[in-house]
Amino acid sequence: MTVHEQSNPFLIVQQQLKEATEKMNLPASVYEVLKYPKRVLTVSIPVKMDDGSMKTFIGYRSQHTDVLGPTKGGIRFHPDVTMDEVKALSMWMTFKCGVVSLPYGGGKGGIICNPKELSKGELERLSRGFAQSISAFIGPDKDIPAPDVYTNAQVMAWMMDEYNKTQGGINNPGVITGKPITLGGSLGRDTATAQGCIYTIREAANKMGIQLDKATAVIQGFGNAGSHAARLLADLGVTIIAVSDSRGAIFNKQGFNVQELMDYKKSNSSVLGFNGSEEITADKILTMACDILVPAALENQITSKNAPDVKAKIVAEAANGPTTPEADKILTQNGVVVIPDILANAGGVVVSYYEWVQNLMGYYWSAQEVAEKLEAQMVTAFDKTWNTREKYGDVDLRTAAYMVSLERITEALRLRGWI
Repeated sequence: MTVHEQSNPFLIVQQQLKEATEKMNLPASVYEVLKYPKRVLTVSIPVKMDDGSMKTFIGYRSQHTDVLGPTKGGIRFHPDVTMDEVKALSMWMTFKCGVVSLPYGGGKGGIICNPKELSKGELERLSRGFAQSISAFIGPDKDIPAPDVYTNAQVMAWMMDEYNKTQGGINNPGVITGKPITLGGSLGRDTATAQGCIYTIREAANKMGIQLDKATAVIQGFGNAGSHAARLLADLGVTIIAVSDSRGAIFNKQGFNVQELMDYKKSNSSVLGFNGSEEITADKILTMACDILVPAALENQITSKNAPDVKAKIVAEAANGPTTPEADKILTQNGVVVIPDILANAGGVVVSYYEWVQNLMGYYWSAQEVAEKLEAQMVTAFDKTWNTREKYGDVDLRTAAYMVSLERITEALRLRGWI
C-alpha cells in the first residue's frame, strides 16, 4: 500500500460518497447530510468470566440515516473492531439498502473481542450485555441488528431474548434478523449473501460473454459467505481452483470438490491440508489467473500494491470494503469489472428484510418463495446499476451503484425537507 493510500474505511466511504454526488451534480447539502452517521453509541459491557474475574468489553453501534426507514445492519465480534470501521460499515449499509430498494437506512455494530477465546457462557453473557446496553436505541421500527463477522443465529437469539426482557417481556422477533428458524428466522437466510452474490456474477458473466461452465474462480475467505459462494458457483459449472481462510490458502488447478472441502473445513477448522491441494501464500490468492475472484474476507485486501497483478475478469465483493479507492482505479483501467460490495453482498440484507416483514406479519414464506423474491430483487438491482454505468459512460459499477442508491436517498431527503 502506498504512503498516500487511504486504509481508514470511514474516510474511504466518505470519498466514494463524494465522488458519486459530484458525478450526479447533486446539491452539496446531500453530501453534507450523509457524510456522518446520525448517531454512534459507545458502550462498555462488564462480563463475568468463567474464572470469576470481571472483564469489560467495548462495543459500538452506528446508525447512519433513517431517512428511508429504520436503520439495519450486522453486529461483528472481532479483535480489530474500531469506531471508524463501524461508522463506515453503517454508511455502506445505507447505500446497500438503497441500491436494492429496501425501506431502510444503514446501521452497524461491533464489539472488540476475540470470540475464539471465549467460552459459550462468556459469549452469551457478552451478547446479552451488549443487547441490554443498546436496547433503548434499537427496535423493529428504529434499528434492526443482524449477524456479521463471527456472530451467528445463536448470538442473535440471545440478543433478541435480552431485548425482549428489557421491553417488559414482550415477544417481538422483528427487532433482530438472522435468527434461528424456530425463533422467527427466515428460510434461505444462511446462504442469502452468497446466493445474491452468485446472481450478480451470473448477470455480469452474461453481459461480458463469459461461459460459467468453462470459467475458473478463486475464493478469498472460506467462511459463511465464501464457502457457500464456492458451492453455488460450482453448481453453475465453475471450477474453484483456489480458496483461503484465516490460516492459509490452497490451490488445485483441476478444481476442488467444494462440498468435501466444506466438510473438511468443518472438521479441521481450516482448509489447510485438504486432500490433493497445494499450499500457497495467502497474498498470492488475489493475483492468481482466473475468471472470477471473490474476496469474502475483510476490508482493504486489494490495494494499489497488488491491484496491477489481479488477473480476474470479474471481482465480486462478497466482503465489505475489500478494495481501496486507489486499487479500484487500477482495476478499472485494466478492464476488470468490479461488482461492488453494496450490490454483490446485498443478498444478506435483502433476506433479512424478508425476515423482518415475515415477523411483522406473523406469516412465513417457503424457501422457494424467498429464493424467487431474492433473485428478482438482485437481478433488478444489477440491471439498474449496469444501465446507470452505461448511461454515464465514464463511471465504474461501484460509482453507478452509489448513483442508483443516491437517487432514492436524495429524493427522500428532499421530500422530508432535509435538503
